[in-house]
Amino acid sequence: MSDALLAIGTRKGLFLARSSGGGPFTVEPIQFSTVGVPSVAIDTRGATPRLLAGIEYGHFGPSVMYSDDLGASWQEADKAPIAFPEGTGATLERVWQLTPSPSEPGVVWAGVEPGALFRSEDGGVTYALVEGLWEHPHRAQWQPGGGGLCLHTILPHPTDPKIMGVAVSSGGFYRTTDGGATWQAANQGIRVPFMPEGQQYPEFGQCVHKVGLHPSAPSRLFLQHHFGVYRSDDFGGTWTDIGSSLPSDFGFAIVVHPRQPNTIYVLPLNADIDRTPVEHRYRVFRSTDAGATWQPLGDGLPEPPVHGSVLRDAMTASEAGLFFGTRDGSVYGSQDDGETWVEVARHLPDVLTVRAATMDS
Repeated sequence: MSDALLAIGTRKGLFLARSSGGGPFTVEPIQFSTVGVPSVAIDTRGATPRLLAGIEYGHFGPSVMYSDDLGASWQEADKAPIAFPEGTGATLERVWQLTPSPSEPGVVWAGVEPGALFRSEDGGVTYALVEGLWEHPHRAQWQPGGGGLCLHTILPHPTDPKIMGVAVSSGGFYRTTDGGATWQAANQGIRVPFMPEGQQYPEFGQCVHKVGLHPSAPSRLFLQHHFGVYRSDDFGGTWTDIGSSLPSDFGFAIVVHPRQPNTIYVLPLNADIDRTPVEHRYRVFRSTDAGATWQPLGDGLPEPPVHGSVLRDAMTASEAGLFFGTRDGSVYGSQDDGETWVEVARHLPDVLTVRAATMDS
């Protein structure tokens, strides 16, 4: 069996955990101690895997580090890897997302706050602003969500580099078919219940929390919204509510099974200010029919009451397994599609992001 690497970004440092031959994960000592790590990526496209970490230097500002030796050492570009051009008047506040392109070798995408997309052509070392999205006429009307005006989701098409979707809180879901030159708001069918009657389905302004897709079915998207769970079968052209049978359709994370395009996972939270697990129990809900029905999964998860939330990037699904991290510093993993769970780590700082990948032995 392949070895596996788990990268856990927290509010105070990065933790790497390794599994050999399908065995238990061993958590290594903290890296970037006291430094926030809101985004990580494990880029396995090349002969040598590259780790990417979006970090927060405190008053020195955000940056992106990279490692070509699986975390033994880290490097940074000579100049700021991500910076807004002077004419924009904007300042980088956080790197929310790092996403290697599945169709363009060397290309890595970064989603940042305030609400912008950057492109790297050197494997994630340096980045340039995608001006087509930055200059979109809607951008001036986007409002920050509770976490800020963050571009937190990047969905490149698996084979066509001209097609991509992004999500911004609270701008909504946007898509491009010309490589980022122009962008279209794609939120039809997503309800904003606090708006007046007759205005509850706006063109944009939705508080999207996370969006996922499976590379074998790239037109089908699954979306966790502030007020619902949705599916699109036309890459965001229209959206259908699939969360009505869940105990709560509020949450942050939504992930798609690595081999089964109709299998998705969410972790419902109490809405809206509480934001703790429903019934104060960690339970992952799985649908194997694209959201038509849902099944709660919690075997091996702690007994209630629990009070730690799970953030949008703190759940991940890959060939290495299914994992989620909590705001009270635990990480749980499943090797059987969520049927049973084990604790991978405990007593970590507030978990912000979790990513996993298999590695050749």
